[in-house]
Amino acid sequence: MFHNMMQSMFHMELPFLEKVLRPIIVYLCLVIFLRLFGKRELAQLNPFDLVVLLSLSNTVQNAIIGNDNSVTGGLLGAFALLTINWLLMRVLYKAPNVTAALEGSKTVLIKDGVVDVVQMKRETLTHDDLISVLNRNGFNHPEDVKLCVLEPNGTFYVEGIEPDKETVHSQALMDAVLKLTGEVRELRAELAAKGSAG
Repeated sequence: MFHNMMQSMFHMELPFLEKVLRPIIVYLCLVIFLRLFGKRELAQLNPFDLVVLLSLSNTVQNAIIGNDNSVTGGLLGAFALLTINWLLMRVLYKAPNVTAALEGSKTVLIKDGVVDVVQMKRETLTHDDLISVLNRNGFNHPEDVKLCVLEPNGTFYVEGIEPDKETVHSQALMDAVLKLTGEVRELRAELAAKGSAG
């Protein structure tokens, strides 16, 4: 009985080479598909994008493992996936040109407070999607943003517009005037209180 259990757990139903090739082929195809369909899928901007990403793993599961549910087959498939990922990362690290070709380039969505509508359409981003990204980064309006970039890995870089020296100086003067006004009111209130007491 123990022998049968071990046999069913560790005996692979598929040839060794097929167990190695299946995850590698699926991995490379998914990398290409994600590159073709854009950075939006990686950014997970709405529930639909998240559903697609979650469903991908279930969809390709049988393509990776085939008709083999053995422990050995699962471990071999996992090893093949990790190996191809490690090799690809090494290649990308040593060849920046290949990285750019595989990952694509960054997309500038806002520059100096102006939204690039053409790039928004290209990435199929709505105005609400953009505002949501800005809100998550502490901004409410595109006019407050110096630069908003959708990176190849699906993350957003957002940089705010810094006020110029004149604006900062004016704000400091205004704060000082408000403080002085408050102090003058307090002094008047004290003098009025002393006058009525005397």
